[in-house]
Amino acid sequence: MTRDEALEMIKAVIEEVVPGADLSAVPPDENFREHLEMDSLDFLNFVEVLSGRTGLTLPERDYPSLTTLEGCARYVATHTAGPQAGPS
Repeated sequence: MTRDEALEMIKAVIEEVVPGADLSAVPPDENFREHLEMDSLDFLNFVEVLSGRTGLTLPERDYPSLTTLEGCARYVATHTAGPQAGPS
């Protein structure tokens, strides 16, 4: 999956978990949880839905990588790219 494909999926997942979320107001490198006032349950729902859509296991230790749109898109693209992606 490309970074752009990942980003579109992530935005769709956020909109599903936080209906009415205005993602246009969220800078790509800033914490979307804070901008959208997502509580812990909202974030866990986001992680669960994202995991289901991508087929990735998203361990808690990786959650810090999933808190910005850009970081999350990079994480998903890197982890779904397969062996040809090279070292991280």
